[in-house]
Amino acid sequence: MNYTVRKFDAVIVGAGGAGLRAAIQLSEAGYKTAVLTKVFPTRSHTVAAQGGVAASLGNSEEDHWHWHMYDTVKGSDWLGDQDAIEFMCRKANEVVVELEHYGMPFDRLDNGKIYQRPFGGHMSNFGEKPVRRSCAAADRTGHAMLHAMYQRNVKVNTQFFVEWQALDLVRDAEGDVMGVTAMDMETGEIVVFHAKATIFATGGAGRIYYSSTNAFINTGDGVGMAARAGIPLEDMEFWQFHPTGVAGAGVLITEGVRGEGGILRNSAGERFMERYAPNAKDLASRDVVSRAMTTEINEGRGCGPNEDFVLLDITHLPPETIMKRLPGIHEIGIQFAGVDCLKEPLPVVPTCHYQMGGIPTNYSGQVVVPRGGNHSEPVLGFYAAGECACASVHGANRLGTNSLLDLLVFGKSAGETAVNDLKNSVKAHKPLAQDAIDRSLARVDRLNHQKDGADVHETRLAMQRTMQKHAGVFRFKDMLAEGVKRIDEIAGQVAQTQIKDKSKVFNTARIEALELDNLIEVAKATIVSANARTESRGAHVRDDATDTPETPDGRDDRNWLKHTLWYREGNRLDYKPVQMKPMSVDTIELKKRAY
Repeated sequence: MNYTVRKFDAVIVGAGGAGLRAAIQLSEAGYKTAVLTKVFPTRSHTVAAQGGVAASLGNSEEDHWHWHMYDTVKGSDWLGDQDAIEFMCRKANEVVVELEHYGMPFDRLDNGKIYQRPFGGHMSNFGEKPVRRSCAAADRTGHAMLHAMYQRNVKVNTQFFVEWQALDLVRDAEGDVMGVTAMDMETGEIVVFHAKATIFATGGAGRIYYSSTNAFINTGDGVGMAARAGIPLEDMEFWQFHPTGVAGAGVLITEGVRGEGGILRNSAGERFMERYAPNAKDLASRDVVSRAMTTEINEGRGCGPNEDFVLLDITHLPPETIMKRLPGIHEIGIQFAGVDCLKEPLPVVPTCHYQMGGIPTNYSGQVVVPRGGNHSEPVLGFYAAGECACASVHGANRLGTNSLLDLLVFGKSAGETAVNDLKNSVKAHKPLAQDAIDRSLARVDRLNHQKDGADVHETRLAMQRTMQKHAGVFRFKDMLAEGVKRIDEIAGQVAQTQIKDKSKVFNTARIEALELDNLIEVAKATIVSANARTESRGAHVRDDATDTPETPDGRDDRNWLKHTLWYREGNRLDYKPVQMKPMSVDTIELKKRAY
């Protein structure tokens, strides 16, 4: 099979918020930068982010980065690395103001400053009361962010390869990364993008679940490619289920609805969150709200003919507030639920939303892997940022609006680190090995010639239903063990999938098969890691985790205050300690997590 080689200083895989922010850094520094993306940049999944980006600007009331850091550590259930969390929270104001200067159309207060709204888990004075911290552009913040940064990239001559599917990492004998292989979706042409710096910003993999707020493009491509190349995956058992997906559709209803005053009600009309989080109520962190909603449904207080959802009520808000601050939600309610939220509540249910784990990185954006004991070293030439990376700032549970902050801070940080490396240490392209592209060619060739294998769609559906059933909001010992066996069986089928209809235009069937190769790696990492972690922490809640003074709410800090590292080879796990020491302030000490 023929292929060509194209050389760049840097190649970035993914054109969402993290990829675009990294590209700005490199292109402005004068480096020849290629960005590979499956969809046009402004259609990347960052476009679906609605509620805002967190920054302690204090435009409406007093706020401080240290309070933001405390909330993030607490929200992570103490599994987040405190040095990286401090770095992110201290950089927040800087990256938001930079974005404003790129032309981001934030909503404004009467005095002209950026409008900020409350969001779940964000509190003032170390957990005292909710604070306005989310910088918003109505309920279309991600959409506005993508347009602002894409235009900036056009200005600085970033080169985009639109509708390209990345296939595999290219590594040399020393393990250094020298680029990626990729396929032009339209023609099927395979190209080696040979680069001195490679940045993954490929987003999450929510499509491993049957019900997800994620777009169909969110297939864990970067995570799967890293796993196949021998990079371990960190904390993959932690998946956030957003409390408010439209029942039956999975479409996201932003937490900003509750930030503006929305209330969750059960079938009796009761505001039930007062029982689960007396202080924060409907603005508790997402894992707390999702479990409360699921408990209400499981105990028979759900709504609808099947009693399988609860209601999100904003009918008490002034219509002009809804149409100014939440116009997209009004439209989503009508289109996907048949409900006018001005007049009646929206039906909502917890839905898979965000991947907390991913490719292990430090706060400089470098991909780091263990080298014996507690020592880790960067993989030369390889960086990652955004949802595909695990810095780890989200730990066991991400606070809303920290995702857009994550991609801005660490997209910029990865770009800055790559620029410094290109200036100071990486002067030329390393020669490609003769077998650099063999894995990619073999995968594509197998799909072209495989006969009597499994159907891609049916196999993917079996994986999604298994993950939904065995690793959902609540997790059970026997179900997890059974799920590990079932996913292993499905992985065997994925290795033998065939393309039944090769007549499809635009290589759609082939691309779906290649995406499934990545999804199954994520599913394996998730369920093996979840089966191994025998405590409850953040979004990972097990029925067999004991609740004692030493293990509050089933969290076992003595045995499980550590990150999981899943290796594809041998389907095995390793562990590394959580970084409890921040960069410049006192450690935020462990305590029971309550809202």
